Amino acid sequence: MISVIFDLDGTLVDSEPNYYESGRRTLERHGVPGFTWEQHAAFIGIGTRETLEILRGRHGIDAPVEQLLAEQNAAYLELARAGTKTFPQMRAFVERLHGAGIPMAVASGSSREAIEAVLAGTGLDAWLTTTVSAEEVERGKPAPDVFLEAARRLGAHPADCVVVEDAAPGALAAQAADMEFMALPYASDAAADPAFATAGLLFRAGRREFTAEIAYDWLSEHRAA
Repeated sequence: MISVIFDLDGTLVDSEPNYYESGRRTLERHGVPGFTWEQHAAFIGIGTRETLEILRGRHGIDAPVEQLLAEQNAAYLELARAGTKTFPQMRAFVERLHGAGIPMAVASGSSREAIEAVLAGTGLDAWLTTTVSAEEVERGKPAPDVFLEAARRLGAHPADCVVVEDAAPGALAAQAADMEFMALPYASDAAADPAFATAGLLFRAGRREFTAEIAYDWLSEHRAA
């Protein structure tokens, strides 16, 4: 049986604005003002810890990464609880998969607390009960660890899993896990990234092109093949 593993941020929900703002506040607190959306966009798809490790070294921040992570998570949770938008067609896709009895999981670079807060706040926790945080595995994306752990928790073979991703690191992680994937790039100009070249289904215009019907029909054909 096919199982579907979703990335969370930028795929199921539009949480990137909250991640950007929480990161900007954290960097500003540590003497790095003026962090831009364009700078943030370079880290989309990479785990929060890995992002902070890079930025800490780049800007010579003295605070340990654990402190930075705690500060950003606190700021993010405050923003996420105030409001996180679910992409309507993605919600419809999840509901349709649930109705068809297809096992699903979420595998994310976010903290477990953040994953739970977002899923509960959006009501997606009614259908997505199996979750894996990058905190729970050795390596974050683009390593395959979160996807392989999600497959293990679902009791599924990696080759029977389909990943849904919006970012190049996640696409690379799916390939490394030997999983088929569909991609809807968060930034549509990233569709030409080589990481998306082997996608079973690529929505080049990202969310603007994605529909639950197209995704479900492709998955049904994939299951029948």
